[in-house]
Amino acid sequence: MTTQRTTGILSMIAASTVWGLSSLLYHALRHVPATEVLAHRTLWSLVLFAAVLVWQRRMAALPQSLRGPHLRRIVLAALLVSLNWGVFIWAVQHGHAVEASLGYYIYPLIAVVLGVVLFRERLAPLQQAAAALAGAAVVLLTWGLGAGPWISLTLAATFAAYGALKKALPLDPVLSVAAEVAVLTPLALLWLALAHLDGGGTGGHFGTDAWTSLLLILCGPVTAVPLILFAQASRTVEMASVGLIGYLNPTLQAFCAVALFGEPFTRWHGIAFALIWTALAIYSVSAHGQRAARRA
Repeated sequence: MTTQRTTGILSMIAASTVWGLSSLLYHALRHVPATEVLAHRTLWSLVLFAAVLVWQRRMAALPQSLRGPHLRRIVLAALLVSLNWGVFIWAVQHGHAVEASLGYYIYPLIAVVLGVVLFRERLAPLQQAAAALAGAAVVLLTWGLGAGPWISLTLAATFAAYGALKKALPLDPVLSVAAEVAVLTPLALLWLALAHLDGGGTGGHFGTDAWTSLLLILCGPVTAVPLILFAQASRTVEMASVGLIGYLNPTLQAFCAVALFGEPFTRWHGIAFALIWTALAIYSVSAHGQRAARRA
């Protein structure tokens, strides 16, 4: 194993671990409205990304990307990722972290469907079976719980759509995400200004105590650092390994939800998770076989 590939694998493990444990941060901030946490996540992410671009001597590329022909895609990507972040934060704060973790298990398989529909990618029979099995898991969970797993489906669909949009966006990961949070920052600043001006409301928690303020600032690194690590891994490790290691993220989310937050894990959740894991295993084996055949 080359040093570069080893670094890439370690970067992917670190990124997935931070993503998987990020629910601990948002659970600790459950006394702060999710919209305010989202605004701080956007603001402090931009600060960190700007520092990285300055260090790389590429800061001039940020305003150029916002004036270029890709602005509409950047804005749409920013709205999708903001919705994804906001729903995830709300879910963790309101006792739905198990559903959130299920969403990130479903996401790769929705991404497969979008690949077929939008990019005319072809699926092998086993991959079609995996997608169908994941769909069956969602239907079964809906029937068992008596309600649709809307949090799971929203997180999976928005992140899959975000990934499809990024596929067609010819900007490197650090610059593209920096552009997205730059687009969102004026809205974040306006929201925070209104929250702090509303003296009788529930907003404006930054500065009320040192611990809350520190946690809100940490939302930036928790967002930006994994994305940078993910970009490093994507350049040096084959996608099959990146995808499989990525399942560490929802696994840690589910562990935190059940073991630390005390959320219920019903029989229907267990059946759905088992079906999703089986679907992911089938898809991964099929994809690995296709790559081996192409190399041969």
